[in-house]
Amino acid sequence: MKNIKSTILLIILSVIMFSCAPTVTNKEISAKDILGNPAYLAISYGGYRDNTREIQPTINELKEDMRILNAMGIKVLRTYNTKLKQTSNLLEAISQLKKEDSNFEMYVMLGAWIDCENAWTDNPNHNAEDVVANTSEIERAIALTNQYPDIVKIIAVGNEAMVHWASSFYVSPTIILKWVNHLQDLKKTKKLPSDLWITSSDNFASWGGGDDSYHNEDLTKLLNAVDYVSLHTYPFHSSHYDSNYWKVPENEENLMVIEKSDAAMLRAKNYAIAEYESAAKYIKNVGVDKPIHIGETGWATVAGKSHYGSTGSGAADEYKEKLFHDHMRSWTNSVGMSCFYFEAFDENWKDAQNPLGSENHFGLITIDGKAKYALWDLVDKGVFKGLTRNGNEISKSYNGDEELLLNYLLEIPSKSNLEE
Repeated sequence: MKNIKSTILLIILSVIMFSCAPTVTNKEISAKDILGNPAYLAISYGGYRDNTREIQPTINELKEDMRILNAMGIKVLRTYNTKLKQTSNLLEAISQLKKEDSNFEMYVMLGAWIDCENAWTDNPNHNAEDVVANTSEIERAIALTNQYPDIVKIIAVGNEAMVHWASSFYVSPTIILKWVNHLQDLKKTKKLPSDLWITSSDNFASWGGGDDSYHNEDLTKLLNAVDYVSLHTYPFHSSHYDSNYWKVPENEENLMVIEKSDAAMLRAKNYAIAEYESAAKYIKNVGVDKPIHIGETGWATVAGKSHYGSTGSGAADEYKEKLFHDHMRSWTNSVGMSCFYFEAFDENWKDAQNPLGSENHFGLITIDGKAKYALWDLVDKGVFKGLTRNGNEISKSYNGDEELLLNYLLEIPSKSNLEE
């Protein structure tokens, strides 16, 4: 009898302790919990389905996309501006899905676009900013964050807004620093959530991994001001602009086309790691210790007759995209970094006059719902069952015919037979 009483007492105590244990709700999840956590896969997202951004995706279309991404294991999205209706509609779409299903999780890295003075004209002034436009972007980001604090966990001030090749709009780190400090001050005064993380999302060169022209006092101040560094790396574009890393070396020239591709994609992964390491080294050398996550990287699948197509570097096809996607996910997950892979869906507005332009084809899924080679395994597992996009079930590209897909595998130029 004594043993029975003891057992009952232990059960009662266990129930009491369990009921009193703290539970973590979605609202309590912070950027610190999300970033670097492989259970919270990240992706860059644009939901535009037409050849123009004049046609904004509806809330129902955005909910359709969220269900697809959720099925893929994606739980963190990156957006790029606050001006267009897609952003506020996206947050509302996620909010509705959470109300419909208490287990639904999706968080957002909210981008605020930053322009220099006279951006997108023949006379951009890179030493000044478009005060009116930038102020509006930041104010909308603040309002949306406070409206949806359970969803918005990060604000990124600018997208590739400091890298010098963004010649139409880039600004100095001084401008980005101004707005980052403004947002950090709002956190301190409780006008923004205290656990919100602030960053800027930019090319590795802008974070100190480039030449000396990027190294200045304001960059160091910015590195100290952000909560983490959001770094971009694009071996895809470097297959043309820094093609020495990409071209087939002499000792690989006798390999089969697919074997050359396999080797090239390992070089592409290592190229991305090297760009990350160059920025990380600079950041450490100026005495800053901040987390670094990949804010953007990706691989196009179509490029026509361009720098990256059959008459160029031969980089753009679905086989190579799969390898790059898998390499980057594997690397970043293994070292505790997030990777906002670019991007979820193809977006034709980016090069509307050129349907075969590579910028239209960075998605893992086509506009009409074809899962590209990188996601074929998920189709096989049935994760997309019952889900549609534009009225189409999510099915494999090339009708799932791998042999047909490999017929479109582009050959990579060799160093020995192509002029430098």
